[in-house]
Amino acid sequence: MQYESTRGGIDPVSSAEAIKLGIAPDGGLFVPAKKVKINDIFLQNLISMDYRERAIEILSLFLDDFSREEIAECVNSAYTADKFDNSEIAPLYILNNNVYMLELFHGPTCAFKDMALQLLPHLLVKAVRKLGEKDKIVILVATSGDTGKAALEGFKDVDGTSIIVFYPDEGVSQVQKMQMVTQEGKNVHTVAVRGNFDDTQNGVKEIFTDNELVHRMQSKGLKFSSANSINWGRLVPQIVYYFSAYCDMAAKGEIKPGDEINITVPTGNFGNILAAYYAKEMGLPVRRLICASNDNNVLTDFIKTGTYNRKREFKKTISPSMDILISSNLERLLYEVTNHNSALVRSWMESLKNTGEYTVDEETRKKISSIFWADYTDENETLNTIQCIYDEYHYLIDTHTAVGLDVYDKYVISTNDMSKTVIASTASPFKFTGSVALAVLSEDGISGRNEFELLDVLANKCGLKIPAPLKDLDKKPVLHRNVCLRTEMKVTVERLLGF
Repeated sequence: MQYESTRGGIDPVSSAEAIKLGIAPDGGLFVPAKKVKINDIFLQNLISMDYRERAIEILSLFLDDFSREEIAECVNSAYTADKFDNSEIAPLYILNNNVYMLELFHGPTCAFKDMALQLLPHLLVKAVRKLGEKDKIVILVATSGDTGKAALEGFKDVDGTSIIVFYPDEGVSQVQKMQMVTQEGKNVHTVAVRGNFDDTQNGVKEIFTDNELVHRMQSKGLKFSSANSINWGRLVPQIVYYFSAYCDMAAKGEIKPGDEINITVPTGNFGNILAAYYAKEMGLPVRRLICASNDNNVLTDFIKTGTYNRKREFKKTISPSMDILISSNLERLLYEVTNHNSALVRSWMESLKNTGEYTVDEETRKKISSIFWADYTDENETLNTIQCIYDEYHYLIDTHTAVGLDVYDKYVISTNDMSKTVIASTASPFKFTGSVALAVLSEDGISGRNEFELLDVLANKCGLKIPAPLKDLDKKPVLHRNVCLRTEMKVTVERLLGF
């Protein structure tokens, strides 16, 4: 399997090379050169397997320059009992006859990013060795909250690597921030950026494509790579859990193999729902992909109109991991639905960079709207959804998952489609205790308490255990105090690397 850049400026590369590079040298994103297709027998065989076995089967289709043994070693090293607090890794919770919660938060940082970022370091190390690479790999990450901690946890003390994570100083929750600034490891750095996530993400992209810096790094035996979902090695593991959810539904007798389902994903950077798109394209029986946004509803407008316009107010919300106006992974979708027309994709991306917007042609718009349905949820609806789900089912969800559920309800009202639906539950409710507690407790119950104090209050109220990675987090020593302006990110990288 070869991988192409969405911008068409380089020759195809192997999956190992794509994973090592992270982002293509021409600024594009790597995608498979050919479609991967499964048959009914392949899907049927997955049903009786556990999560790790399913992952090996699916990853082997995309990473065919890795041996099956290498993939199995990576998978079995990533999804271990000491890292995941549920033996099913990504268990499926049946909320009611139509709605199934795919719980993606049982890993070491209590968010869905663990599903990929516990695996990526193993894939990257093997890719580097496979290619005979001698340079040290510097992982550069922009995070809106969860990716940062998951990447730090995945890469800490991994030989031959160093990791620098940038996050918006005021754009993450207290819990998310403490997870990052208390991170241990001899090769890890975290930096707060005075700006929003888009500022942070754009700064990282510019560093990746700064030829002068790249050449200086090469002279010192260093090379950049990424742990964001722009790295194919980060995105491909996410395809696995959509297959796994479907197989769990079949194994439980909730569907028959071949029955179509819907998948709803709360999304900001478009990576998580793009993985569901690839699963559908492979042959997973999916009827509709439901794209759920918060008040930063740039994706909703795009899917409905065909115009992507980031020139709007950036809103800080109670679902901060979705506070994004530039959805990087959308570029991959555009490349796929235009039959790999890199010239067209490149023109749209240049327009976005230069003017802040672009409009796709009508054929492309119709293709996208035939696959995706989109809407958004405001703050009050988000809180109301958390309360209603808890009151009706005694099931506690976080703010991002609430966005997904509310938009799913809007989809059903709009379409009358009662197909069984998987909701991607992307984070533990204990990661966003301030907002979740506000939804299920009275104002008096939370008044004057910070997010860490509310962990105990929420756990006692709901009869739940605080996840081990979050318990006593506020008592850990702060190890990282780096802060910089958006314009100082490159200089900060140089300083941290000892230039």
